[in-house]
Amino acid sequence: MEFSVKSGSPEKQRSACVVVGVYEPRRLSGVAEQLDKVSGGYLSNLLRRGDLEGKSGQMLLLHNVPNIFSERVLLVGCGKERELDERQYKQIIEKTIHTLNETGSMEAVCFLSELHVKGRDTYWKVRQAVEAAQSGLYTFNQLKTRKEEPRRPLRKLVFNVPTRRELPLSEKAIAHGLAIAKGMSLCRDVANMPPNICTPRYLAERSEELASNYEKLSFTAVTEQEMAELGMNAYLAVGRGSENESVLSLLHYQGASSEQAPIVIVGKGLTFDAGGISIKPAANMDEMKYDMGGAAAVLGAMQSIAELQLPINVIGAIAGCENMPDGRAYRPGDVLTTMSGQTVEVLNTDAEGRLVLCDTLSYVERFEPEAVVDIATLTGACIIALGHHASGLMSTHNPLAHELLSASEQSGDRAWRLPLWDEYQDALDSPFADMANLGGRDAGTITAACFLSRFTKKYHWAHLDIAGTAWRSGAKKGATGRPVPLLTQFIINRTASGDQD
Repeated sequence: MEFSVKSGSPEKQRSACVVVGVYEPRRLSGVAEQLDKVSGGYLSNLLRRGDLEGKSGQMLLLHNVPNIFSERVLLVGCGKERELDERQYKQIIEKTIHTLNETGSMEAVCFLSELHVKGRDTYWKVRQAVEAAQSGLYTFNQLKTRKEEPRRPLRKLVFNVPTRRELPLSEKAIAHGLAIAKGMSLCRDVANMPPNICTPRYLAERSEELASNYEKLSFTAVTEQEMAELGMNAYLAVGRGSENESVLSLLHYQGASSEQAPIVIVGKGLTFDAGGISIKPAANMDEMKYDMGGAAAVLGAMQSIAELQLPINVIGAIAGCENMPDGRAYRPGDVLTTMSGQTVEVLNTDAEGRLVLCDTLSYVERFEPEAVVDIATLTGACIIALGHHASGLMSTHNPLAHELLSASEQSGDRAWRLPLWDEYQDALDSPFADMANLGGRDAGTITAACFLSRFTKKYHWAHLDIAGTAWRSGAKKGATGRPVPLLTQFIINRTASGDQD
């Protein structure tokens, strides 16, 4: 869809539809009042009759409003004016886009970007509207033989801002929003692919394809043979039970001088996790195709960064692997020697993501990174702790943690920091190796991060556990595209392009 911004009066718009807000109880927004005045009280008369209360998400489509140039006027319920917050605003935008898409309005001018959202400026409102609109229109129908498309879908959306002075910042908001939405769509497409298609090799192919589309992106891969030569035995052990070979894919974005140390983002890419010998229960095992949500997020974030042509160096490491049970699979009781030289006793083969990541975190030392952030659907314990609203954040470096938390607030892609105190490290003690790969049920998210922290001593590091945010279950199950907005905002803030705040 095409997005643009302008600054003008609602009654002068010649469009298929003009979108304005109505507050509860039956109170026109400032822009709607302008339309009401020009139309001779047409809107206020409707409200007095009770056609629209103004509750959040209510919609009323009007045709042939007197003295209005636009073919239609869409009144959108925005709830109580003083209570309009970020979550409600995004829900209103999504509902509006869905409604417009069903009305046959192929273009619209939206004045909802002028609503007052507590603590948020025009840049945020326009960008979030773009992201919410694109997210609301997303469909995954690549594998369906019959694809249902809207008869006359919405193709152009213009956001109105109060003054011309706000146009440049709003145009930047659209550019950022479109780039992030594009990355989220790629993330969702890859994560939604079934595991018989989305294998570690598929992740490598999508990475290589992405690199071919951008001049500043390049692709390399680390094969199983190379992993063996490097001593990445933990990574290799996890993939041994699968017929699909493991591949570590690397995307190099060169947006600055080669002398500038890169930011490295590492994604867990378990394209299917059966649990190995410690096999998972059958119920909902189909959702284990989403265990590569971290890898999909890295792919999406790298696309967003390349779209924006940010002046920074970033490396995306996509740790592709599959955890299956067969005669070659690794076992509980095995002791593995990692690339770092540290040894790990395997207590449970379903705690495999940390074994893939620990060798990948050792591998990326060679890039002498400015900072490393790993992203993984690592623990079900994170869902117990934080539900499906916030990703878990843990870090050994306070400034990096604060950067990521700030990016999460700016982007609306929330994260919450959990402690990483030394006291938790004791849970990983093993009588047979340097550490165990499992710390027990208590504080499972934290002890998993404690395990990873032992492989990150040579750089600033943070860990995002996205088990609760990367996908949703139920009738509308599917990938969410998170945390692409958070990661992209984090990178934007590291550059001169992050000056919108």
